[in-house]
This record gives sequence, C-alpha cells and structure tokens, in this order.
Amino acid sequence: MNNPIHVTSEIGQLKKVMLHRPGKELDNLMPDYLDRLLFDDIPYLEEAQREHDAFAKILSDNGVEVLYLEKLVAEAIDDADVKEAFVDEWLSEANVDSQAAKDAVRTHLLNMDDTFEMVLKTMEGFKKSKIEILAGKHLADYPLLVDPMPNLYFTRDPFATMGNGVSLNHMYSETRNRETIYGKYIFEHHPEYGGGAVPLYYNRNETTRIEGGDELVLSKNTLAIGISQRTDARSVEKLAKNIFEKTDFTHVLGFVIASNRKFMHLDTVFTMIDYNKFTIHPEIESGLKVYEITKGEDGQINIDLTEGTLENVLANALGVDQVTLIRTGGDDIVAAAREQWNDGSNTLTIAPGVVVVYDRNTVTNKKLEEAGIELHKLRGSELVRGRGGPRCMSMPFYREDLPEK
Repeated sequence: MNNPIHVTSEIGQLKKVMLHRPGKELDNLMPDYLDRLLFDDIPYLEEAQREHDAFAKILSDNGVEVLYLEKLVAEAIDDADVKEAFVDEWLSEANVDSQAAKDAVRTHLLNMDDTFEMVLKTMEGFKKSKIEILAGKHLADYPLLVDPMPNLYFTRDPFATMGNGVSLNHMYSETRNRETIYGKYIFEHHPEYGGGAVPLYYNRNETTRIEGGDELVLSKNTLAIGISQRTDARSVEKLAKNIFEKTDFTHVLGFVIASNRKFMHLDTVFTMIDYNKFTIHPEIESGLKVYEITKGEDGQINIDLTEGTLENVLANALGVDQVTLIRTGGDDIVAAAREQWNDGSNTLTIAPGVVVVYDRNTVTNKKLEEAGIELHKLRGSELVRGRGGPRCMSMPFYREDLPEK
C-alpha cells in the first residue's frame, strides 16, 4: 500500500475503512430540538453501540481493517502536539456566546489528560449544568452550552475518499459542518495520513456545500455526484475542476435528485453493488437528470445533459454491455417507500457482489439475493433512526483495484 488512501471504485475488495462508534452525543438528543440536530428520533445508545459493534465485526470478519475516527483524531493531535490549537479551533465553531463560558470549556478540555477522551467530549457536547459559571443566565432556556454531534457515526459525509485523495467537505448545515474539523486534523497532522500525504480536492473553507453521501467512485475514471438537498451544483463544478487537474479521473456524472430529507443524498437512493449492478429507489427514476462533466480546454470544464436511459448512461460510463437496476421494494410502491426510508438502497459493498445491508429491508434483500448478491445482514433498529445505512456509516480508506478488462 504505497498510498495511504486508495479508492478507485465502489466495489473493489475493501481493505481498510473508518467508522465512528456512536457515543454520548446520542444521549444529548432531546425531542424538542431534533430538527436542530438533523434527527427524526432518538436512538437507544447501548443498543446502537451493540449494533455498531456487530457492523464492525462483519467487516473485520471479512478481512477489513477497521479504523475509528475518534482514535485517528487523537493520534493526530498527540503526534503533532496541537491539542491547544485544536481546542481553540473547535471552540471558535462551537457557538458559545459567553467569553466566561468559553474559558471554562477550554480549561475543562485542556485539563483532560487523555486526548482520546477529550476528543470524545468535543463530540458529546456540553450541558449548561456541567459549567457552573453559566448558572443558567445565558442563552435563554436552551439546556446545552455546546451542541453534540450525533450525526458523526455517519462517517461518509464530512469527507470523501477518491483515488489517492480526499474531498474535505463544506457541509449543508452548521451542526454538521463542525464535524469536518476532525478530518482537517487527520489530514494535516496524523503520522500516516497528514503532512501532505493525502491531497485535498475540496476544502472545508469553501463557501458551497457538498457531502460524502453524494460522492460515489464508479470506476478509476468516473465519479457520480448527487446534486441534492445537501450538495450544491456549484460544488460539483469546483470538485470536477480540481480532480481533472490533479488526478486521472476524466468524467463526473452529476445526478440531479429531489431536494428533500426523504432522499437527502445520492447514496440513499442509488448505490453500486457489482460490476454491472446497482440498487435504486424507483421514485427518483422518472424525473432524474444526469449531466456529464468532462475536462475542457484551458482548465475549463464541459457540462452536457446526457440522453438515453439511466441504464445506458451507466453502461457507457463503465464500459459494459448492460447494467441491472435492482429497485428498492421491488414492484411494491408501499414497500419501496418504507424500505427506502429504512435505507434499503444504502448498501456498503465490501467486494464485487458482496454487500452489507440492514436485515429489516426484507423485500429489497430478497430482490438482491435473487440477483445473485451475497448479503451480510445487520440488525439496525437503533442505528437506522439517524436515517442512514451501512454505506453512510463507513468511509473506505483503501480498496483493491478491480482487474483490468
């Protein structure tokens, strides 16, 4: 493994992946403030952790090295001796109005001897009741001084790996954009992944939004990027221009999907599971537009609306005779809606034709098995409450290349 990041497809044998085990940030969710933190429900933490541990075991049992976000960040901070700089930057984005409260939080974090525990605390957030200096006098009745980051177990979104580099993203909402600070410290300071070892194709300081759930690596030449609720078309152009200049990628397919929470990201309605097979939610097909972005002259890019069926567009992009679209819920409109809500289309491919899915999506899972796909079924009654599936919960760091045809 000459490059610490190497991802040239969605389906090559997965060798190394980054997860985040759900932590106390989930215990700081409250019914009255779920919208603020992009949640629809409150997972039961202990069961969510058991489910997540089972997910990690499926991966490790299949030869995948499992890394953890929280550990990588702590290693980066300690190796570069940047604990104070990290805390100050994290605090600058924590929206603490009171300087006295900021000072109290800063002191609390810097006095923690274990950097790993300190990182977990920054993810958990701070209740007002834990910082005596406030005494309930600031920020009206809101009980939290610093919001938690409950979406962090969806490690797919704050950054995205492609080729040998990373898109360090600017995210849709303020509550999630704070998550990208962890990726920044990993790719600036980690002994293996920092210090310029991994090139950046997008930066968290950009002004337009993009999230990793919308970024798919179809092949060593082609990316698919969703233009969605969470990803702006202008970001797709910026990323395309950067990767054409810095990588061997030659094509980007821009998928325009509906801008709503039901669909959220491209990978909630569309994932690649084999050389010529994809999952897809049927509700997006009728109005779907796909733009082909290619490198033009003088550093400019060409953007053209594709013609023909989605099957033909994908077959041409992959250089195969035909592709098969496996529809969430099969032909049952009720099952399709229910199982898409429970991430029936959000599969994580760990090798060609081998995927991790939630066990609860029984109709879609049967269709996948009928298509010859090998399933590793994960119980997800609590994890799914965050509206994300196995692909959402994983960030590949290394995949084997697919054999040349």
